[in-house]
Amino acid sequence: MIDTATLQRLGLRAGEPVRFRKGESQRWHAGKMSGIAVDGSITIFDANGAARSLRPELVEVRRPGSRGRLTWQTVSDVAITWEQLQLW
Repeated sequence: MIDTATLQRLGLRAGEPVRFRKGESQRWHAGKMSGIAVDGSITIFDANGAARSLRPELVEVRRPGSRGRLTWQTVSDVAITWEQLQLW
């Protein structure tokens, strides 16, 4: 089952544009965030509408960098930063 409430707690949104790679040396593919599965994998839909579950290290979202410019950041980094901000 996909948990969108967990997405919100981690600072992510369902339907958010993402990019992903199937492997380290593969090219980037566009998709949309759907949710987080019970096993911790990120569920996304690719451009063809097919659902995929990938490790957080293989999925990137756009977030403001240190100078405010949007950059691609891995979901695992965004989730860690968001949790730290909540504790602050």
